[in-house]
Amino acid sequence: MQLARVVGSVVATRKEESMQGLKLLVVRALDEEGRERGNAIVSADAVGAGPGEVVLIAAGSSARQTVVTDKRPVDSVIMAIVDSWYVGDAVKYKK
Repeated sequence: MQLARVVGSVVATRKEESMQGLKLLVVRALDEEGRERGNAIVSADAVGAGPGEVVLIAAGSSARQTVVTDKRPVDSVIMAIVDSWYVGDAVKYKK
């Protein structure tokens, strides 16, 4: 799992039949201080996340283990919306 921020969305009117009804969002990974890093990736949304939210994503074969993504050709899934996170005693994020 990895922390990420939702930075955009993807609209695809033509896609693989098994992908119909799946919301696709653009996310960027976050470091432990909450700074965006690395390239943006597209993740299937299994939890109803929205723009600017901090989320947890899973990638690879783990991405196909949610109810929403089971047996679908996805490589990244948003599986949780983060309310807060701490490193040691320091609050790094609070919704």
